[in-house]
Amino acid sequence: MSTIEKAVEKLGRGVSQNIERESTLSVSQSAHLESDFLFDNKDVDDAGTLENAMEMAQPELIQANSDQPESNKNTLHLPLTKLESMGLVSPNNPRSQIAEEFRGIKRPLLMNIDGKGVEQVENANLIMVTSSVQGEGKTFSAINLMLSISMEKDKTVLFVDADVAKASAGKMLGVSDDALGLIDVIEHENIGFEDVILPTNIPNIKVIPAGKVSEHSTELLASERMQYLMKELSMRYQDRIIIFDSPPFLQTSEASVLANSMGQIMFVVESEKTSPDMVSQAVSQIKDDKIIGMVLNKTRKYPWDQHLHGYGYGYGYSYGNDRVRATESQVG
Repeated sequence: MSTIEKAVEKLGRGVSQNIERESTLSVSQSAHLESDFLFDNKDVDDAGTLENAMEMAQPELIQANSDQPESNKNTLHLPLTKLESMGLVSPNNPRSQIAEEFRGIKRPLLMNIDGKGVEQVENANLIMVTSSVQGEGKTFSAINLMLSISMEKDKTVLFVDADVAKASAGKMLGVSDDALGLIDVIEHENIGFEDVILPTNIPNIKVIPAGKVSEHSTELLASERMQYLMKELSMRYQDRIIIFDSPPFLQTSEASVLANSMGQIMFVVESEKTSPDMVSQAVSQIKDDKIIGMVLNKTRKYPWDQHLHGYGYGYGYSYGNDRVRATESQVG
């Protein structure tokens, strides 16, 4: 039985038996399943929708150079107070429960990058955060992972909004709707990462927006130029961790294509909702040369878990063509 099958089997016990105590692993246990990791994020479902969260996190952009309108030469001011009020990790509150939970989640990822994990893979510093279907908490987890890793003393973080159809992470972080981003760099050779990377008010965090909506996003992500660009990202800065917020696997074709460029996959699974069969179907689309970890999200708090503290945040969203397609004039 493969390590992924073991993880899915353990997940299945939790789903089918209403999360038995023996199958609920707290983050503080930092449990490992051979090359995989399985953690619980204790979440509740009544804290609002993603749309409400986006309304709270309005763009806070300061123009850094007014004579460069075609490229993203702005400082992105992450709305940390608003993000913290929504239950996310905050540098201003490093001892919160959510911060402690993501310390446990990020540690095996960082160990794999440093070559101290159970196995070594290519592009280990390229981490994709995804899920089987919508609404499981992948964007919430991806942003939390970014904020948590930014607290490391010797690491920098580049956050890539690779969910090009929705750009939900960018909206939460305050990115302008017309900002150039990942798709523009892949599609246009005269646009480089230096043109789209946004510095932020946290010195060791930078953000690459999703970019314009494209009908050919799957083909662009599967292109040779994409492979070259991912190598460039991985190797240019040895201390940099690149986190990709990805579309869900079972609802788009982009996710499986994007996974080919990654070294590590952080798979978010919604407790008591996502079936083991769905997880198995999604994971089967990932090549065997990747390190795959699972985060069990939105677990219920049971009486025997009094020593564990949950955090409150829940959201859902649906897929559709709800981003306006940019005109060619916006990409020079």
